[in-house]
Parts: sequence; C-alpha cells; structure tokens
Amino acid sequence: QVQLVESGGGLVQAGGSLRLSCALSGRTLSNYAMGWFRQAPGKEREFVAAISWSGSPDYADSVKGRFAISRDNAKSTVYLQMSNLKPEDTAVYYCAARPGVLGMSHREYHYNYWGQGTQVTVSS
Repeated sequence: QVQLVESGGGLVQAGGSLRLSCALSGRTLSNYAMGWFRQAPGKEREFVAAISWSGSPDYADSVKGRFAISRDNAKSTVYLQMSNLKPEDTAVYYCAARPGVLGMSHREYHYNYWGQGTQVTVSS
C-alpha cells in the first residue's frame, strides 16, 4: 500500500520561497508518476505540477516559471520548489501518485494515492 507524507509548508511573505517534500513509502517511487495539487479555502482542488516516472515535468500556467517539481527516487521523495510566492498561492498542497506506465495527468481523479496535505500561507 502506497503512503504519501507531505512536509515543508509554512508561512512566508510574498516573494519568498518554500520547498515542499512528499515522501512515498510502501512501494518504489520510480514506478509512479507524481502530481502536486492545491486547494484554497472555498475553491476546488486544482492541478499545480506533475512529473513522469522518467522525470519529465509539467506545470499549471499559473505557476510556470516560479515552481519546479523534481524527484529523487533513491530517497523516495518528490519535491516542489516554490519561488516568488504570491498571496494567491495560499492553499493546502497535496501530493498524489499514479502508476508510472499511465503517464502524467492534470486530473485529480486519475491519481490513486494521496497525502494528507501541507498548508502554505503567503502573506502580502
């Protein structure tokens, strides 16, 4: 059974940076495509970034050029480096996993496993 645990959230001022981590256990990370999603208060959960089993990234337009997704299969961890943060980035951030052979997806219902989320708050 895959388990995902996010960490690294917190409070940061606008323009600042944070790095989120997502640790996968129970299976081998290299077999999974991974995604990051976020949900702001009163809004639906939305796609942020994804990375294929081979390391190819994909991003939502709203974070392109500011966020970077990466993976370290040896450490069984996926990262989301967030820079030039804006107040509108405030949300609970979730990582998710789906079988790598299926490729990346922007759709949350394509992901089989989810973490519990980590809060990111950006003050203006």
